[in-house]
Amino acid sequence: MASILDEYEDSLYRSASVQQSRASVGIPHSGYVNARLEKETPIFNKQRIDFAPPEKINSLVVSSNQLCMSLGKDTLLRIDLGKPDEPNQVELGRKDEAKVYKMFLDHTGSHLLIALNTSECLYLNRSVQKVRALSRWKGHLIESVGWNKFLGSETNTGPILVGTAQGQIYEAEISVSEGSLFSTNPDQYFRQVYTLEEESGPAPVCCLEIERGIEGKFFIIATTRKRLFQFVGKVPEGTEQQGFSSIFAMHADHLPSFREFPANLGFSEIAFYTPKLRSNPRSFAWMMGNGVLYGTLDYSRPDSILSDERVWVYPSDIDITVNKPISIVLTQFHFLLLLPDRIKAVCTLNGQVVFQDLFQEKFGLLTRMIKDPTVQQIWIHTEKVVFRYHVQRESRDVWKMYMNMNKFDLAKEYCKDRPECLDIVLAKEAEHCFQNKRYLDSAKCYALTQNYFEEIALKFIEAKQEEALMEFLIKKLSNLKPSEKTQTTLLTTWLTELYLNWLGILEGDPSQRNLYLDTREKFRTFLSSPKNKDCLFNNRASIYELLASHGDTEHMVYFAVIMQDYERVVAHHCQHDEYDEALNVLSRHRDEKLFYKFSPVLIQHIPKKVVDAWISMGSRLDARNLIPALVNYSQSASTQQINEAIRYMEFCVYQLEETQQAIHNYLLSLYALCRPDSLLSYLEQAGTNPNRIHYDLKYALRLCAEHGHHHACVHIYKVMELYEEAVDLALQVDVDLAKSCADLPEDDEELRKKLWLKIARHVVQEEKDVKKAMACLSSCALLKIEDVLPFFPDFVTIDHFKEAICNSLEDYNKHIEELKREMEEATQSAKRIREDIQEMRNKYGSVEPQEKCAACDFPLLNRPFYLFLCGHMFHYDCLLQAVFPNLPAYKQAKLEDLQKKLAATSQPSKSHHRPKDADTISLGKGQQSREQIKADIDDIVAAECVYCGELMIRSIDKPFIEPQKYEEEMQSWL
Repeated sequence: MASILDEYEDSLYRSASVQQSRASVGIPHSGYVNARLEKETPIFNKQRIDFAPPEKINSLVVSSNQLCMSLGKDTLLRIDLGKPDEPNQVELGRKDEAKVYKMFLDHTGSHLLIALNTSECLYLNRSVQKVRALSRWKGHLIESVGWNKFLGSETNTGPILVGTAQGQIYEAEISVSEGSLFSTNPDQYFRQVYTLEEESGPAPVCCLEIERGIEGKFFIIATTRKRLFQFVGKVPEGTEQQGFSSIFAMHADHLPSFREFPANLGFSEIAFYTPKLRSNPRSFAWMMGNGVLYGTLDYSRPDSILSDERVWVYPSDIDITVNKPISIVLTQFHFLLLLPDRIKAVCTLNGQVVFQDLFQEKFGLLTRMIKDPTVQQIWIHTEKVVFRYHVQRESRDVWKMYMNMNKFDLAKEYCKDRPECLDIVLAKEAEHCFQNKRYLDSAKCYALTQNYFEEIALKFIEAKQEEALMEFLIKKLSNLKPSEKTQTTLLTTWLTELYLNWLGILEGDPSQRNLYLDTREKFRTFLSSPKNKDCLFNNRASIYELLASHGDTEHMVYFAVIMQDYERVVAHHCQHDEYDEALNVLSRHRDEKLFYKFSPVLIQHIPKKVVDAWISMGSRLDARNLIPALVNYSQSASTQQINEAIRYMEFCVYQLEETQQAIHNYLLSLYALCRPDSLLSYLEQAGTNPNRIHYDLKYALRLCAEHGHHHACVHIYKVMELYEEAVDLALQVDVDLAKSCADLPEDDEELRKKLWLKIARHVVQEEKDVKKAMACLSSCALLKIEDVLPFFPDFVTIDHFKEAICNSLEDYNKHIEELKREMEEATQSAKRIREDIQEMRNKYGSVEPQEKCAACDFPLLNRPFYLFLCGHMFHYDCLLQAVFPNLPAYKQAKLEDLQKKLAATSQPSKSHHRPKDADTISLGKGQQSREQIKADIDDIVAAECVYCGELMIRSIDKPFIEPQKYEEEMQSWL
């Protein structure tokens, strides 16, 4: 451990030097290079639309990628931004001096309302070209429209709300009939539902917004120049189409809740931010005289949807008496204010201006700013030019603001994909927690940063926060890569030391018992962590030294179990006389080598349990390796304890069917020592076949002889086929045992007779029992009375042998008579054979002239032939051709040799000058030799009919076509 701490101190010194050198060259502590390769694009990227209007632009609205623009006095231009090259122009058809006051486009981009300064209102649907006047709306100057986003469609607006300059709120519905362009009146109804007032009386309805909350609750927001009203109420399910009059009726007798501010712009405007893929806005910004009221929308609140409200005052360069803001647009983190010559973007988190864009005078004064909520694009126009802003990566710097506000969770959320920023946030959070003495939280954050490890560790050490230091080291360890083995080893060893110190302190304080148990559990979790397993295993010697230096044997055993160092665990239990625990460890982990090593110790103290454990291991243990333990144990143990050794050996022999000679020899030695009765039964069960006996016969014989087990020695002699020795030893024990041994050599009558003579001599000379000697004669047929007589003394009278002698003579007479009968039978058999031979010589068969060969089907009498008793007839050459392929190889060779000899005897003599007598003699010899050769050929070829004999039966499994000729035969058929 001392070497590890020295190494750690050296690493601290080296790290401090590196830190100083890094600081001198300006390397940031975070470890990240905070450099930008190119200029980053602004959040709000302006683009001028390539469009030159023929007349001045009066008004512009955008929604769902549909843009509508009022030009001059009587022209309306509609553009589908998905197809910008196909604009659609519609004429309003007004002959009077009416001008477009405001335009309103619903969320689908289908319904367009055109308010005229003559208190009239026109309607245009996206699918038609003709503008229709809304007669019921006449006489009202429209200031605002609240669209129904829940029931509206492309042909029907559903119930909507309309705000006028006189403060009235009307409910209306516009529908396009499917049968014709319009029904009689596109406006289905137009009825007043409420009037908004300020302290001086009715005030223009600047803005209207309809939102639906949970459980059928609707929220209606309406603004005047100084007030923001909220109408809250439920619309019964299924009656939404009937409108919102019931909600306003609830506030007929009292004012709804509202916010009021003293300053006045002469108008107000409210903007909402709706995230993508959501139907309800999440935040709002209301532009009024005192600034911008910003907040979030909480639909779960019962009476007010507005939440987290705060007022951001206008920037210092905005004077509402000189250059008051014209429009407002809200994005996720900013609201944009439109001024006559510029726009300003203010962050909703801190109220700071983060973007400003000044427009050139040549474009004219800015008139209006609007946002398309579906594509999050911002549009600005003057009377001459149209601009579009794209919002790009708006949240790029939000993390800084949240970090400065100490909202670290939100800061981390917005920089999770930027590790260099996340590191800064984590470092700031860690420092914040440290300053507020939240040391554990600080340690967790520091562990995730790239700050210098040594600085942080020393910081916690100086603050005497060991628990936080441990937390920091644990987190740092979990973040290390597998390749960082040196760092892993250092942290693992250091943590072990800290845990042991902390446990030592807590263990001595009874009041900290719960904390001690909790820390112990954490330490054990640390030791058993799969991630630390390799490091702990590779450095287990150091860990053992640490545990030993602290005297923590409990965790030493626990660590050894985790490392699967069961040898150390068992040795520990044995050293402390915990033999049952040691055996439990062995039985649980079933390691054969450990059984072999510790069995000699354990069997001295708990023999029965050890043998039970051996038996439970079954064939996994090699009993030969346990014999030394048993031998050492049995030499100093009592008979009762030796019985445990016998029990295991019997299990190996009878249950596991072990065949190892050492095991059987040891069991024999135990039987010979303590269980003589079991010895003989074991030997008999092993059998008498030497090839199937697994013990050493010579060792067994010597062992039994040493202990005086004669019956066992006799049995072993019998197995060794030493019958004379078996009989000699058996005669010392029991004559009947000797008799059973004497009958064993069944194939050697001479030896059997010799053995029986030994028994007879013993009976006569040793026991002097004549009757028993006579009984031996009856037990063995090989013994005769004359064989036994020499053993008797001379003074014995014949009376004792009279019966035996008579029986012997009778046996001789019977044997003579039997020989005579056999001779007569042999004579008669020879006579019959001679008669059969003579009969065969005279036997013949007749062959008709028309008979044909059974093989070639040609006339039989044309060539030499054979006639068989079965009636089949063959030419000589045909039979030879059929028989030859089926003959054995040696007969084929013999047949070819005989044919060559026969051909040689058929050649005429080359000598023409021999004497007559000599020729006669030679011819006689030649004819005699030729007949003998032909007879030998007949014995081979005509031994049996080729169709009826065994030859045909043996050829039943032969193919019709030989394998070597199969290919040739197949080709012949093609």
